Amino acid sequence: MKIGFVSLGCPKNLVDSEVMMGLSQEGGHTLTSNPAEADVLVVNTCAFIDSAKEESVNTILELAELKKTGSCTRLVVTGCLGERYRDELKAQIPEIDAVLGTGEVPEIVGAIEGVAKIRKIPLTLIPSQSPIPNPQPPRSLPTYLYDAEPRVFATPRHFAYIKVAEGCDYKCSFCIIPTLRGHYRSRPVEAIVREARSLAERGVREVILISQDTTFYGRDRGEGAALPRLLRELNEIEGIDWIRLLYLYPTTITDDILDAMAECEKVVKYIDLPLQHAADGVLRRMKRPGTGAGYRKLLARIRERVPGVTLRTTFIVGFPGETDQEFAALRDFVREVRFDHMGVFTYSHEEGTTAHDLTDDVAARVKQKRRNALMAEQKRIVGRAQRRRVGAQVEVMVDGPSPEHELVWRGRLAGQAPDIDPVVYFTDTDVETLRPGAVFPAEIVGSREYDLVVRPL
Repeated sequence: MKIGFVSLGCPKNLVDSEVMMGLSQEGGHTLTSNPAEADVLVVNTCAFIDSAKEESVNTILELAELKKTGSCTRLVVTGCLGERYRDELKAQIPEIDAVLGTGEVPEIVGAIEGVAKIRKIPLTLIPSQSPIPNPQPPRSLPTYLYDAEPRVFATPRHFAYIKVAEGCDYKCSFCIIPTLRGHYRSRPVEAIVREARSLAERGVREVILISQDTTFYGRDRGEGAALPRLLRELNEIEGIDWIRLLYLYPTTITDDILDAMAECEKVVKYIDLPLQHAADGVLRRMKRPGTGAGYRKLLARIRERVPGVTLRTTFIVGFPGETDQEFAALRDFVREVRFDHMGVFTYSHEEGTTAHDLTDDVAARVKQKRRNALMAEQKRIVGRAQRRRVGAQVEVMVDGPSPEHELVWRGRLAGQAPDIDPVVYFTDTDVETLRPGAVFPAEIVGSREYDLVVRPL
């Protein structure tokens, strides 16, 4: 059969989709990028915040229409929304034929072929007045997290994500992920290195390590120095040019991790640590460890031990109880620290989280105003920094033609992660080295707000 996949949400979800596509092919089916010609449609959903749930539901409804107008005879829903609302989805959207949760990726072929039915199990969603104090894993850890499975890239061929762990042990009051993904489970170093070698043999030049907290890697297995060991082993793999880490947690960034990043030439000097806020009162209500002063010391230590590091973070504004003074403290923190990349989200009141018991007392217009103010501050910071970089020589990885125009090519510096950070544009598209995955020197000749313009050398 022809199978069409739609993947929503984060890169961790994308890896699940890639594995499901690989298993589908191994099962004898073919893949199509055109939903209208698919015999079976699979949508891998996200349920992190309201906007993600809305996008997931709308996508399911759009695909459900193709059962009436196209060749589709079967609709499969997978991922976080399926884990969280199995029975509700089936009741409200009867076109759905099967639902797989976050721990059931290996069952995708059965779901496609009609062997796997919608499971009638207790719902993961818990009423807001009785949140789960200690979330347990939705399923036992699927084998695909440990062993290299067939995988079809949904990313360009020159970079790929590697899951180093699944789940989360933190109890942040705004987050539903531990309920959906279970407690933290690390993969063995050997399995990750084996997968990275396999990816390199397939032409991947940048591997991006992901999990809910990548710096916690190995601690659940009693291996405190597992991440530095992993980085050093990955650094020896022939064919890999860049190794990137995403989703680092401020309280688990140790000196030995920073030293490994500084010493390993292929590990890009890029640290992505979602801080969420900088006012102590908000951090306490978020159930986040650390303080604004502690974060300042941590960021200074990172910059000292990893010279030239690029810092990325995300913040949440409008959390219940956030006062004007607390927002001002966050704004002052951003001005002082000067992050290279920053994302800002407005708080979303999520059922099933402990924060849902708090009164969502910051008006939507105030949340948006605060987000706009913080991003305006960041735009000024980045604009000044980008202008100072004109004339510098840098290394650039080519990503390929720009979505805006096929004759305009773009790429990234080591301090720019794919899909989430700004990019660089090339002034010359006739150079032979402009092939996806190539890394070569260039000179920064201009800036366009967040993006840069470079001339190949």
